[in-house]
Amino acid sequence: MNIVITGASSGVGFEAVIELISAGKHQVIALARSQDKLTRLAEIALGLNPEGVLYPIAFDIVHDDYDGLEQFINSHFDSKVDILINNAGVLINKPFTELGESDFVEMLQSNFIGHVRMIQSLHQFMPAGSHILNIGSMGGYQGSVKFPGLSAYSASKAALHTLTECLAQEFAEKDIRVNCLALGSAQTEMLEKAFPGYQSPVMAFEMGKYIADFALTGHKFFNGKILPVATVTP
Repeated sequence: MNIVITGASSGVGFEAVIELISAGKHQVIALARSQDKLTRLAEIALGLNPEGVLYPIAFDIVHDDYDGLEQFINSHFDSKVDILINNAGVLINKPFTELGESDFVEMLQSNFIGHVRMIQSLHQFMPAGSHILNIGSMGGYQGSVKFPGLSAYSASKAALHTLTECLAQEFAEKDIRVNCLALGSAQTEMLEKAFPGYQSPVMAFEMGKYIADFALTGHKFFNGKILPVATVTP
Protein backbone atom coordinates (compact mmCIF):
# COMPACT_ATOMS: atom_id res chain seq x y z
CA MET A 1 0.00 0.00 0.00
CA ASN A 2 1.08 3.58 -0.71
CA ILE A 3 0.18 5.62 2.36
CA VAL A 4 0.37 9.34 3.19
CA ILE A 5 -0.05 10.43 6.79
CA THR A 6 0.06 13.94 8.25
CA GLY A 7 0.93 14.92 11.82
CA ALA A 8 3.51 12.13 11.93
CA SER A 9 6.12 13.73 14.18
CA SER A 10 4.48 12.95 17.53
CA GLY A 11 1.60 11.29 19.32
CA VAL A 12 -0.71 8.83 17.60
CA GLY A 13 0.53 9.78 14.13
CA PHE A 14 4.09 8.93 15.12
CA GLU A 15 2.96 5.59 16.51
CA ALA A 16 0.78 4.81 13.48
CA VAL A 17 3.78 5.24 11.17
CA ILE A 18 5.87 2.88 13.30
CA GLU A 19 3.07 0.30 13.14
CA LEU A 20 2.75 0.63 9.35
CA ILE A 21 6.48 0.38 8.72
CA SER A 22 6.86 -2.53 11.13
CA ALA A 23 4.30 -4.44 9.07
CA GLY A 24 6.81 -4.35 6.22
CA LYS A 25 4.25 -4.25 3.44
CA HIS A 26 3.75 -0.55 2.87
CA GLN A 27 5.40 2.58 1.52
CA VAL A 28 4.74 5.59 3.75
CA ILE A 29 5.13 9.33 3.22
CA ALA A 30 5.18 10.84 6.73
CA LEU A 31 4.44 14.57 6.85
CA ALA A 32 4.95 17.00 9.73
CA ARG A 33 6.39 20.45 10.34
CA SER A 34 9.37 19.33 12.45
CA GLN A 35 12.21 17.77 10.48
CA ASP A 36 14.07 16.88 13.69
CA LYS A 37 11.15 14.84 14.99
CA LEU A 38 10.68 13.20 11.60
CA THR A 39 14.34 12.20 11.61
CA ARG A 40 13.81 10.57 15.01
CA LEU A 41 10.72 8.81 13.65
CA ALA A 42 12.72 7.41 10.73
CA GLU A 43 15.47 6.18 13.04
CA ILE A 44 13.01 4.30 15.24
CA ALA A 45 10.78 2.94 12.46
CA LEU A 46 13.61 1.81 10.20
CA GLY A 47 15.47 0.47 13.21
CA LEU A 48 12.56 -1.92 13.73
CA ASN A 49 12.37 -2.73 10.01
CA PRO A 50 15.51 -1.75 8.07
CA GLU A 51 13.83 -2.77 4.82
CA GLY A 52 10.86 -0.47 5.38
CA VAL A 53 10.10 2.28 2.87
CA LEU A 54 9.58 5.57 4.68
CA TYR A 55 9.81 9.09 3.31
CA PRO A 56 9.82 11.63 6.18
CA ILE A 57 9.07 15.07 4.70
CA ALA A 58 8.85 18.38 6.52
CA PHE A 59 5.59 19.89 5.28
CA ASP A 60 3.05 22.39 6.62
CA ILE A 61 -0.40 21.35 5.42
CA VAL A 62 -1.77 24.86 5.89
CA HIS A 63 0.92 27.08 4.40
CA ASP A 64 3.20 25.04 2.12
CA ASP A 65 2.91 24.66 -1.66
CA TYR A 66 1.46 21.31 -2.69
CA ASP A 67 3.12 21.22 -6.12
CA GLY A 68 6.30 19.71 -4.70
CA LEU A 69 4.37 17.06 -2.76
CA GLU A 70 2.41 16.10 -5.87
CA GLN A 71 5.64 15.77 -7.88
CA PHE A 72 7.12 13.58 -5.13
CA ILE A 73 4.07 11.31 -5.24
CA ASN A 74 4.34 11.11 -9.02
CA SER A 75 7.96 10.04 -8.89
CA HIS A 76 8.09 7.88 -5.75
CA PHE A 77 4.57 6.44 -5.52
CA ASP A 78 3.95 5.95 -9.27
CA SER A 79 1.14 8.53 -9.00
CA LYS A 80 -0.92 6.36 -6.66
CA VAL A 81 -2.04 6.88 -3.05
CA ASP A 82 -4.05 4.03 -1.54
CA ILE A 83 -4.56 5.56 1.91
CA LEU A 84 -4.53 9.15 3.17
CA ILE A 85 -4.57 9.60 6.94
CA ASN A 86 -5.36 13.20 7.93
CA ASN A 87 -4.02 13.23 11.46
CA ALA A 88 -2.33 16.64 11.84
CA GLY A 89 -3.86 19.02 14.35
CA VAL A 90 -3.39 21.36 17.27
CA LEU A 91 -5.29 21.99 20.48
CA ILE A 92 -5.96 25.16 22.45
CA ASN A 93 -7.34 24.85 25.97
CA LYS A 94 -8.70 28.28 26.89
CA PRO A 95 -12.05 29.52 28.26
CA PHE A 96 -14.39 30.77 25.54
CA THR A 97 -14.46 34.29 26.97
CA GLU A 98 -10.66 34.48 26.66
CA LEU A 99 -10.44 33.16 23.12
CA GLY A 100 -9.52 35.61 20.41
CA GLU A 101 -10.57 35.38 16.78
CA SER A 102 -7.01 34.31 15.96
CA ASP A 103 -7.44 31.25 18.20
CA PHE A 104 -10.46 30.13 16.19
CA VAL A 105 -8.62 30.83 12.94
CA GLU A 106 -5.67 28.70 14.08
CA MET A 107 -7.93 25.82 15.06
CA LEU A 108 -9.87 25.91 11.81
CA GLN A 109 -6.74 26.21 9.68
CA SER A 110 -4.85 23.38 11.39
CA ASN A 111 -7.73 21.00 12.11
CA PHE A 112 -9.92 21.60 9.07
CA ILE A 113 -8.62 23.79 6.22
CA GLY A 114 -5.27 21.97 6.10
CA HIS A 115 -7.09 18.66 5.62
CA VAL A 116 -9.29 20.20 2.94
CA ARG A 117 -6.15 21.26 1.06
CA MET A 118 -4.60 17.82 1.45
CA ILE A 119 -7.67 16.00 0.15
CA GLN A 120 -8.13 18.42 -2.75
CA SER A 121 -4.51 17.89 -3.74
CA LEU A 122 -4.23 14.12 -3.32
CA HIS A 123 -7.62 12.72 -4.35
CA GLN A 124 -6.45 12.78 -7.98
CA PHE A 125 -3.94 10.03 -7.11
CA MET A 126 -6.43 7.80 -5.31
CA PRO A 127 -7.81 4.81 -7.22
CA ALA A 128 -11.08 2.96 -6.71
CA GLY A 129 -11.05 1.18 -3.37
CA SER A 130 -8.78 3.70 -1.66
CA HIS A 131 -9.41 5.18 1.79
CA ILE A 132 -9.33 8.68 3.25
CA LEU A 133 -9.23 8.50 7.04
CA ASN A 134 -9.78 11.71 8.98
CA ILE A 135 -8.79 11.82 12.64
CA GLY A 136 -11.46 13.66 14.57
CA SER A 137 -12.23 13.95 18.26
CA MET A 138 -14.91 13.08 20.76
CA GLY A 139 -14.86 16.81 21.47
CA GLY A 140 -16.54 17.33 18.11
CA TYR A 141 -18.81 14.28 18.29
CA GLN A 142 -22.50 15.10 18.56
CA GLY A 143 -23.97 14.10 21.91
CA SER A 144 -20.65 13.58 23.68
CA VAL A 145 -19.76 15.33 26.93
CA LYS A 146 -17.92 18.56 26.12
CA PHE A 147 -15.04 19.96 28.14
CA PRO A 148 -14.65 23.61 29.19
CA GLY A 149 -11.83 25.32 27.33
CA LEU A 150 -12.14 23.26 24.16
CA SER A 151 -14.82 25.17 22.27
CA ALA A 152 -12.53 26.26 19.40
CA TYR A 153 -10.89 22.85 19.13
CA SER A 154 -14.17 20.95 19.30
CA ALA A 155 -15.83 23.19 16.70
CA SER A 156 -12.97 22.63 14.27
CA LYS A 157 -13.19 18.87 14.72
CA ALA A 158 -16.96 18.94 14.23
CA ALA A 159 -16.33 20.61 10.87
CA LEU A 160 -13.99 17.78 9.92
CA HIS A 161 -16.63 15.24 10.91
CA THR A 162 -19.24 16.83 8.65
CA LEU A 163 -16.74 17.11 5.80
CA THR A 164 -16.22 13.34 6.10
CA GLU A 165 -19.92 12.66 5.55
CA CYS A 166 -20.06 15.05 2.59
CA LEU A 167 -17.00 13.64 0.83
CA ALA A 168 -18.19 10.06 1.18
CA GLN A 169 -21.06 11.08 -1.11
CA GLU A 170 -18.98 13.23 -3.46
CA PHE A 171 -16.38 10.50 -3.99
CA ALA A 172 -18.88 7.63 -4.21
CA GLU A 173 -18.65 7.40 -8.01
CA LYS A 174 -14.86 7.09 -7.78
CA ASP A 175 -15.25 4.44 -5.03
CA ILE A 176 -13.03 6.38 -2.64
CA ARG A 177 -14.15 5.60 0.91
CA VAL A 178 -14.02 8.36 3.54
CA ASN A 179 -14.28 7.77 7.28
CA CYS A 180 -13.45 9.59 10.51
CA LEU A 181 -12.32 8.27 13.88
CA ALA A 182 -13.53 10.52 16.70
CA LEU A 183 -10.79 9.80 19.21
CA GLY A 184 -11.10 10.02 22.93
CA SER A 185 -8.01 10.83 24.96
CA ALA A 186 -4.65 9.14 24.40
CA GLN A 187 -1.47 9.88 26.32
CA THR A 188 0.25 12.21 23.88
CA GLU A 189 2.38 15.36 24.07
CA MET A 190 -0.59 17.42 22.92
CA LEU A 191 -2.80 16.03 25.70
CA GLU A 192 -0.12 16.58 28.35
CA LYS A 193 0.35 20.18 27.25
CA ALA A 194 -3.38 20.92 27.24
CA PHE A 195 -4.21 19.00 30.44
CA PRO A 196 -1.12 18.89 32.69
CA GLY A 197 -1.24 16.03 35.14
CA TYR A 198 -4.05 14.13 33.40
CA GLN A 199 -3.34 10.45 32.73
CA SER A 200 -5.25 8.88 29.84
CA PRO A 201 -6.26 5.22 30.11
CA VAL A 202 -5.08 4.75 26.51
CA MET A 203 -1.42 4.99 25.53
CA ALA A 204 -0.37 6.69 22.30
CA PHE A 205 1.05 3.50 20.80
CA GLU A 206 -2.25 1.68 21.40
CA MET A 207 -4.23 4.36 19.61
CA GLY A 208 -1.63 4.57 16.85
CA LYS A 209 -1.95 0.85 16.19
CA TYR A 210 -5.74 1.15 16.09
CA ILE A 211 -5.51 4.00 13.55
CA ALA A 212 -3.08 2.05 11.36
CA ASP A 213 -5.26 -1.07 11.43
CA PHE A 214 -8.44 0.87 10.67
CA ALA A 215 -6.79 2.78 7.82
CA LEU A 216 -5.89 -0.53 6.19
CA THR A 217 -9.20 -2.35 6.69
CA GLY A 218 -11.95 -0.05 7.96
CA HIS A 219 -13.13 1.06 4.52
CA LYS A 220 -14.13 -2.52 3.76
CA PHE A 221 -16.90 -2.17 6.33
CA PHE A 222 -17.58 1.59 6.69
CA ASN A 223 -18.04 4.65 4.52
CA GLY A 224 -19.03 8.16 5.52
CA LYS A 225 -18.99 7.19 9.19
CA ILE A 226 -17.82 9.15 12.24
CA LEU A 227 -16.89 6.41 14.67
CA PRO A 228 -16.35 7.18 18.36
CA VAL A 229 -13.17 5.63 19.75
CA ALA A 230 -13.43 6.18 23.50
CA THR A 231 -13.67 4.15 26.68
CA VAL A 232 -16.44 6.30 28.17
CA THR A 233 -20.09 6.93 27.29
CA PRO A 234 -21.36 9.28 26.04
